[in-house]
Amino acid sequence: MRRKGLISRLTSDERGVSAVEFAMIAPVMIAFYFGMAEFCQGYMAQKRMGHVSAMVADLVAQEESVAAASVDDIFQIGGLIMKPFSTATLKQRVNSVTQTAGVARVVWSRGYNMTSRPVNEVIVLPGGLISDGESIIVTEATYDYDSPVDYLMPAVTRFSHTYYLRPRTVDNVTCPDC
Repeated sequence: MRRKGLISRLTSDERGVSAVEFAMIAPVMIAFYFGMAEFCQGYMAQKRMGHVSAMVADLVAQEESVAAASVDDIFQIGGLIMKPFSTATLKQRVNSVTQTAGVARVVWSRGYNMTSRPVNEVIVLPGGLISDGESIIVTEATYDYDSPVDYLMPAVTRFSHTYYLRPRTVDNVTCPDC
């Protein structure tokens, strides 16, 4: 029986093929895993920020009249919704808007880390949202998300959301000191 040459034995030897394939695929799979984890964190921050704008609108729309201090407390609730994410870059604003002669104008506004809108400022609403003489609560929230690992999203990503909700118990929610 004749022995095979060294080269022919090495080329026909299939032991270790799986290890070589794993070594080629593993870095891609690990990068994919970390990328998905980072994407999910950003998505969760964006969803929480949207929840903040909806919750602020809901709490204000339930009242007949709110004080500036009450609105500030509601903004603090928005900060709690964002946990475990940092609230340092969370900006919120709530506006009461009334439409007259087809033009929507701000009646009162209050902001947290965001400037309030001036009274009587014209604001553009989606078509057909309210009719003349009607009022709506408009909340706006923005959040600057900075990924902790900066793998897929190395720059700060700004999320923003606007939420519209009609007052529930009165025609217009008032805020005498806003």
